[in-house]
Amino acid sequence: MFTYLNPDIRQQLTDAGKLVRIDRKGVTINDDKPAPAGELVINLLGPIPLPIKMGGESYQAQWYAAVRSTELEKVEGLAATLRESGGQNLFSTLASSMAVNSVLVIGDPVNSENPLVRVHSNCLTGDVFGSERCECGPQLETAVNRISQDPTGGLIVYMAGHEGRGIGLWAKAATYLLQDAGENTYQANESLGLPADSREFTDAAALILHFLGNRSIRLLTNNPKKIEDLSISGLTHLATEKHVAGVSKWNKRYLNAKQKWGHKIVDSDISDS
Repeated sequence: MFTYLNPDIRQQLTDAGKLVRIDRKGVTINDDKPAPAGELVINLLGPIPLPIKMGGESYQAQWYAAVRSTELEKVEGLAATLRESGGQNLFSTLASSMAVNSVLVIGDPVNSENPLVRVHSNCLTGDVFGSERCECGPQLETAVNRISQDPTGGLIVYMAGHEGRGIGLWAKAATYLLQDAGENTYQANESLGLPADSREFTDAAALILHFLGNRSIRLLTNNPKKIEDLSISGLTHLATEKHVAGVSKWNKRYLNAKQKWGHKIVDSDISDS
C-alpha cells in the first residue's frame, strides 16, 4: 500500500485512518489488495495540521499528501534492496521519482455549499523563488487568501507533477531560453517536441471527489481546458471564478500568450493600473 515507510508505522497510520487509498471516483478502498492493471489508485496521507504564512497573513490548513500507487510500487522493490544493503543515503533517489500531490483543506468545505477550489500546478520558480516571469506565486497566495476569507472555505489541490504545464523543470528551463529568443510559452514547449500543455487532471478530480463529492463547487481558474478535463474526470457541477493576480511588466507577454490560447482573460485584466 505504501512504500518505504516502516511497515509497523504504515499499519499504525492505516489503523488511525491517516493513510487511506481512494479510486478515481474518490471512493475509499477498504482492502489492501493490489489495484487491477490500469486502475487509478491514490494513497492519501493526512490530515496534518499546517499553519501557513503568505504575504504577511497567517492561515490554518489541514494538509494531505497524495501519490499514485503505481509510483509507489515502482520503487518498493528497490527500497527493500536498499534496506538490505544499508544504502540509506540513496533513498533520496526514490523520493525524487515520485510526484507527491497535496491537498490543503481550509475552513469547513465538506459541510458547506458551493465551496471554492483551486487546482494549482506547481511552479518552483514562481511559487518558491517569487519569479515574475509568470503569475503562479501570486495566484497561489491569492487563492489561499480568497478561500480563507470565504464563508464556505475550500481546497487547494497542489499538483506536483505539473511543472511547466507538465514538461518538468529541466525542460521548462530550456523553454525560458527559447522565450528570451522570441518564442511565447506555448511555442517554446512545441519547439522542444513537447505538447503545449501536457497536464493531466485525473488525480486532481479524484481528490476533489473524495473530499467534496460531485457537487457544486467554484473553481478559481481562467482556463477552460482545466474545466473540460476535470468535467471529463467526473466533476460535472463546476462553475468558474476569474483568478487574475500578480500582473507585472515582466509577465504581460506570458499572460497575452495565455489569453490567445483561450484563457478567459480580457485586456483590462492585464493592462497597466
